Amino acid sequence: MSTAKKNTAAPKSNPLFGKTNYTWMLVGIVVMAIGFFLMAGGKSADPAVFNDDEIYSTTRITIAPLLIVAGFVIEIFAIMKKPKEAAV
Repeated sequence: MSTAKKNTAAPKSNPLFGKTNYTWMLVGIVVMAIGFFLMAGGKSADPAVFNDDEIYSTTRITIAPLLIVAGFVIEIFAIMKKPKEAAV
């Protein structure tokens, strides 16, 4: 009979994402949400009146889309960033 001990220790868990990854993901989502919030709106009191200044404002045409793209870039960075190894 063999008296060798079997390794009964649970295998070491290696999470896919670390805490910093999730933090960056949250930052990306917040940046995208701000971009979508800035792009929304433009409701007029009179639906028959078209207000060029509200629809084609710099905030809606330039800043909001840039924020949304920046949010996607942050998300890609958060997914691709390699988590740091936990000290054992």
